[in-house]
Amino acid sequence: MTRLPRFSPSELDDDQQRVYRAVTGGRRASGPQAFPLTEDDGTLRGPFNAMLLSPPVGGALQAIGEAVRYSSVLSDRARELAILAVAAYEDSAFERLAHEAVGRLAGLTDDELAAVRDGSDPASLTGVERVVLRTARALLRDRTLDDAGYEAAVQELGARGLFELTTLVGYYAMLALQLRIFAAEE
Repeated sequence: MTRLPRFSPSELDDDQQRVYRAVTGGRRASGPQAFPLTEDDGTLRGPFNAMLLSPPVGGALQAIGEAVRYSSVLSDRARELAILAVAAYEDSAFERLAHEAVGRLAGLTDDELAAVRDGSDPASLTGVERVVLRTARALLRDRTLDDAGYEAAVQELGARGLFELTTLVGYYAMLALQLRIFAAEE
């Protein structure tokens, strides 16, 4: 059951149009498309439709999402591993489907994707990727890092990388919550 009907592009007010254009005309829409941002009728898919409920908040959220995906020091593979760890932990079908497709474009193999999905550590990961995945899982499970986890993350990622990783994990966990609340997983 969808709790929130999709907003038709022709019915959006000016503020909603700005958010819509930021999603459909921003960095997410450029380059290879691993998954469609809109349905055939132009309505936004996944978490983006709900962002139109509050253009000031939705616009800020989409900007954060764009920043953590396209302006981070994390590699594409590392970023997708973290996002997929959130999708697995939160059991978010939309994020799993979307980011497994993005992960494949970033070079993740089917075996690596399956391992992340089932909670194991792919043996093929680099040291940085392994730390990203373990850190993301610790953040989700414990909502913090112990001293050893913090030190390992800072050593491999730097303070900036760890900040960006914690932001990414929090952002995608929030999207998973919104997807559940607004029944937008379809």
